[in-house]
Amino acid sequence: MENNKPFFWPEGILIGLLALGGVFSVGVMMLLRPNTSEAQIRPNISVNNVSGNTGTQQRIEKFKGAMLTIWQQQAQIKGFSYPVPSRFQGTIIKEAKFTQPEKVIALTFDDGPWPQTTKQVLDILKSNNIKGTFFVVGQNLKNYPELGKEIVAQGHVIANHTWHHWYHFFNQQAAAFEIDRTTDLIYQVTGVKTTLFRPPGGMMHNGLVGYAKAQKYTVVMWSADSTDYKLPAVPKLINNVIKDSRPGGIVLMHDGGGNRSRTVQALPEIISNLRKQGYRFVTVPELLEIEDKEIQLLVKKK
Repeated sequence: MENNKPFFWPEGILIGLLALGGVFSVGVMMLLRPNTSEAQIRPNISVNNVSGNTGTQQRIEKFKGAMLTIWQQQAQIKGFSYPVPSRFQGTIIKEAKFTQPEKVIALTFDDGPWPQTTKQVLDILKSNNIKGTFFVVGQNLKNYPELGKEIVAQGHVIANHTWHHWYHFFNQQAAAFEIDRTTDLIYQVTGVKTTLFRPPGGMMHNGLVGYAKAQKYTVVMWSADSTDYKLPAVPKLINNVIKDSRPGGIVLMHDGGGNRSRTVQALPEIISNLRKQGYRFVTVPELLEIEDKEIQLLVKKK
């Protein structure tokens, strides 16, 4: 029984726990100071002066490495990674354009977070080691914040799909509300400051895109439409994606906004088919980074 255990622990275990506690404290400090460079952090977590046997040293080194990994992940979550190249800020993109086609493609999912479906999509992507780009609706993120956190925690990109997902015309004030409020909530929930925007229904002239471009958002459209919002049969849904997929492409699917069970059924086959064709899956920011690097190389050669 628990009450029969001695109050005092062996001295060696106590010393080891104290050492690990010190490292953990430094790790917490690292997370609270995300702007500190890794070079600045490393001296603070040095364990060279910690006494103990080899096993304890190894455990501490392993723990230190884990804390560094957590810090790096947090830095990425806070928006320090995957920046959108400046040439794409305030522009509209439908796909990346390569002079020498590289077989990369981006899977994107709209209208979430959504109960059950978003988690199912995340599980499929995780099992296939793929990162996607999720364009979330603000009011859905408000209702299901834990799903939004899970999107980011698994390394996916989260982006703006307005607050209400309405299709009517927006004056500047209304457009600002729809976009800015969603961006603010994404940051509050996940720590991500997104600069990616997708207009509901792909509507280009109802005030939303104009406002987004003026605020330097990258307006992300698509080159392959699954039309899963029309609830086609699963084979049709799969074919819709495959027939229009090409290097640098952006695939439109939905994890929310209605019954997306057919999307969930189709997704593994879509992934398998594209992989057999030699495709590699990337996020939208990664896709733009690849195009930007190619452009820079072309400029240098001139």
